This record gives sequence, C-alpha cells and structure tokens, in this order.
Amino acid sequence: MSLAVSVPMAHASRTTRTTTTDRATELLESVAAGDQWAFAALYDGYSPRVLGLAMRILIDRSIAEEVTQDVFLELWQNAARFSSAKGGGTGYLLTLTRHRAIDRVRSEQAARDRDERIGHRDAQPEFDNTLEAIEQLERHTILERALTALSPAQREAITLSYAGHTHTEIAALIGIPLGTVKTRLRDGMSRLRQAVGAA
Repeated sequence: MSLAVSVPMAHASRTTRTTTTDRATELLESVAAGDQWAFAALYDGYSPRVLGLAMRILIDRSIAEEVTQDVFLELWQNAARFSSAKGGGTGYLLTLTRHRAIDRVRSEQAARDRDERIGHRDAQPEFDNTLEAIEQLERHTILERALTALSPAQREAITLSYAGHTHTEIAALIGIPLGTVKTRLRDGMSRLRQAVGAA
C-alpha cells in the first residue's frame, strides 16, 4: 500500500537509540520534531500491526488499507498531539487505529442505511404498503432513540458485536477483560429491550 505522504526510505542507523522506552514512543517524538526518517521507520515498523487491527474490525481489506493510510497521515500531520506522559507510542498508535476503524464501521453502516432508505423511497410497490412503511420507520426511530440511551461503552460493544465480532475479539479490540465485554453486551441489550418495549 502506498502512503499519500512522500517520505524517504527508512535508514536503520538513524533510529538505533537503545533505551527502555517504547520504540514507537521514540519514533513519534522524532516525527513531532519533523523527522521524515523517523516517520518512514514508524510506517515500516508498525503499518502491518495497524493494518491487522483495522482488518479485524472492518473485515474488508481495501477499507482497512484506507484506514491504515488515514492513521499514518494523521500521525504525520499531528504527531505533536502525542504525549509520552499519557502512555506509550504503541498503545497510542493502536488506539488511534481502533477509533478510526470504528468510526469507519459507523460511517459505512450509515451509508448503507441511507442507501436502503433511498431504495425504499424509489421503489415502486405493486400494492399500497404505506402502513407497513410507517410501522417500519417507527420501529427504526424507536431503535435509534434506544441506542442513544445506552452508555458509549455499551453502544461500542453492541456495534462491534453486530459487525460480526466475537466476545473475545471485542475484548481484544477494546482492550478490556472478556467478562467486562459480556457485561456491557448483556446490560446494553437489556436496556435496549426495555426502551423498545416501553415505546
């Protein structure tokens, strides 16, 4: 995959500091100072992990490659936002990837929903199904309201679950224990049922 930012090839001798610091932390700090060699080394060393994480969330390789490119472009343009005082560079890099990928899942779902609505609107039914369409719209509206009532953590877990991920995969993606994932899903689904039932 080619990156939109043009940088020289990584030169190993430029990035051989031997400290106990996370390697990604060192590279991100150098990138923040405008070091193109460090950026190339960061991309060479960490793009496979970024792509792998994006693939686990998005499934579709071409979309995962786009997200990988977006992540590194953002790192190049906004490396100064990284602070080693808040955590290591690898964690920062993977958290950024996870957020970007989840945002893309939501964006793709919204586009599918919009296309579906347009398709229903443009379809020429053979019979009058106005009442059915109204009921379906009401159900969709009720579900959307119910989702907004969930906590962000519950909504994230449910979104990933409906994207086809197992509980174990969700735990790995979010970086929390498996039991916490199950609790979030159970509590979130319970609140959804209550909200939909009340409506």
